[in-house]
Amino acid sequence: MNTSTFEIETDRLILRPHVREDFDGSYALWSDETVTRFIGGKPFSREEVWSRLLRYVGHWTLLGYGYWVIREKGSGRYVGEIGFADYQRAMDPPLDAPEIGWVLMPSMHGIGYATEAVRGALAWAEARWPGRDTVCIIAPDNVASRRVAAKCGYIEERQTTYNGHPTGVFRRVG
Repeated sequence: MNTSTFEIETDRLILRPHVREDFDGSYALWSDETVTRFIGGKPFSREEVWSRLLRYVGHWTLLGYGYWVIREKGSGRYVGEIGFADYQRAMDPPLDAPEIGWVLMPSMHGIGYATEAVRGALAWAEARWPGRDTVCIIAPDNVASRRVAAKCGYIEERQTTYNGHPTGVFRRVG
């Protein structure tokens, strides 16, 4: 796959599909307790992060969309990950649109990178799926992500339970 075809550039960030060399950055992200407190509740092992990386690549291969690694322009520092997925989540009712998700290194919190990355990903989606809704799920206590979702046009449409935890389902009308 030619990853440059799917690259996004914002004012301060570069988003591109993952490659094997992104594994160490991804592992540093997903093994951090601050990052995972609202996503699964525990740090991920190397094996779990490797499976996640393969799942990202599989999305691009099978569906034509997936997750991007986020890097700072200029420095190339690993900022985090963002993308669209179809995880076939066991939710009732099931999600009916591409699901966006984002996660940033704790050192990158609070400087507007999440909002900038989400807006970049949404511009990409709007060009490919005009008029199509997107959704996201966010834990009730994840105030920062709820704020980013609201800034980017997501509105909470319902509360549900996912993997035994309360979860908000948010929708952005296309």
